[in-house]
Amino acid sequence: MPKTKFQDVIFTIMMVILMVYAMICYNIAISMGGLSNQVFLMAFSEMPIMCAVAFVLEFLVVGRVVKNITFKTIDPAKTQPIFITLMISALTVCFMCPVMSFVASVLFNYSGADKIVSTWLQITVMNFPMAMFWQLCYAGPIVRKIFRTIFKKQLAKDK
Repeated sequence: MPKTKFQDVIFTIMMVILMVYAMICYNIAISMGGLSNQVFLMAFSEMPIMCAVAFVLEFLVVGRVVKNITFKTIDPAKTQPIFITLMISALTVCFMCPVMSFVASVLFNYSGADKIVSTWLQITVMNFPMAMFWQLCYAGPIVRKIFRTIFKKQLAKDK
């Protein structure tokens, strides 16, 4: 969707904030044994580091890999745009979820080197369904709608 580097930065920032906040809330709720109003405030303490890590990973590594895989797999001239969007979104979750779960395991759930792999795998397995659902059903559509609204004039010129 983004057409320029500036638009790509803005889109990535919006997506990172929405995805990271939701996933932090989800993980705090799991560790607390359920969701409470307190979870939504507690999540803000982890936001700066997790958003920074997610932005760097997505913008510099994962985004490029995902686009490479997508456009080697499907022909954009013969594929409806929704399927391209869905493939990019799903692949992004497939790469980002394990990596961000590892970062969270090390930063927030570290209980010794002997448990890091098992902790990371458990967190990844618990996070993956939520991340995929949240990305495909909520975060992706919301961010794309806001993005199209903000860049309406620029996107219309590029058509």
